Amino acid sequence: MTTAGTGGTALPTATLREAERLMTVCNSCRYCEGVCAVFPAMELRRSFAAGDLHYLANLCHGCSACFHDCQFSPPHEFDVNVPRTLARLRAESYAAYVWPRAFAGVFARNGVVVALAAAGGVAAFILGFAALVDPAALFAAHHGPGAFYRLMPHNAMALLFGGVFLYALLALALGLRAFWLDIGEPACTLADPLPLWQAVKDAGRLRYLDGGGAGCMNEDERPTDNRRLFHHLTFYGFLLCVAATSVATLYHYLLGREAPYPWYDLPVLLGTLGGLGLLLGPAGLLLAKRRREPAVRDEPSLGMDTAFIAMLFLTSLTGLLLLMFRATPAMGMLLAVHLGVVFALFLTMPYGKFVHGLYRFLALVRYARERRTHFGAP
Repeated sequence: MTTAGTGGTALPTATLREAERLMTVCNSCRYCEGVCAVFPAMELRRSFAAGDLHYLANLCHGCSACFHDCQFSPPHEFDVNVPRTLARLRAESYAAYVWPRAFAGVFARNGVVVALAAAGGVAAFILGFAALVDPAALFAAHHGPGAFYRLMPHNAMALLFGGVFLYALLALALGLRAFWLDIGEPACTLADPLPLWQAVKDAGRLRYLDGGGAGCMNEDERPTDNRRLFHHLTFYGFLLCVAATSVATLYHYLLGREAPYPWYDLPVLLGTLGGLGLLLGPAGLLLAKRRREPAVRDEPSLGMDTAFIAMLFLTSLTGLLLLMFRATPAMGMLLAVHLGVVFALFLTMPYGKFVHGLYRFLALVRYARERRTHFGAP
């Protein structure tokens, strides 16, 4: 067993060794096999390479049902704490597969500070740019199509944000490639529509965030569906915001229609619905994370987790404020702040909690393929 992404030369980390120990114990017990996908996937193995353990860690949804069901959980001498160990291993996997490797630890502990610094720096740049070109534009009320581009020309804005978006896509793609290679799944699996479709369905309804049917355990052993609801609001809110941006891009380049758009137009409707989801969902997740039972919480990764959730919340908050006050003298300042937050969100995506959704989806694809191969089940 070796650390992922090292070519098989490094010694296993303490977290990998602990995860291997726990999977060995759990494989001899198998009491939790109906809780989620982790344990049936575990039972297909008799030994665990680093790639297998990273696969199982990203397959885990952190429902904590196994912790409360387990007869060997603390204070038992076996000290079986699967949720906390796999959460820690997930965080390590983000660093193991990140590109470029030099950025692996940048956001681990000081994620909020780094993200806010990036947002503030870009907002200051946009404000400085506007003040240099046309100081009066900063605090004037602008109306009608093209109002946003009086602060910064569209081409300059597109170059700035298009560049960071393409960089984020490249970094994410290379990280996903490293994860897929390390877990040892053949490339042909990604060309098979059946496991892909099953993974889409499982991810879309968070199939394994229900503790085997009872619900997610967060503050204590009493199951609820709150985390599942907040995850859905966040996920679908994000998709709606992406849809709003995509439609606005088509409007601009195909129809020649410039933002801002009327409140009843499709980009505004999609963005408003998505923005509300990205307010309520992240707020609920932050509250749930704060209330999470200390025994299963991975303290070292809290900074990175909080940073991503906070950036989603701030993206939504600044976007909705911009929508409300876009025809007032506050528009220039609000637009600069919103664009700064969006830039920071794009920049930090490959190095924070955002990647967990992508790795988890690939883990679900592999699990769907394994279920079909070994059990003939969906």
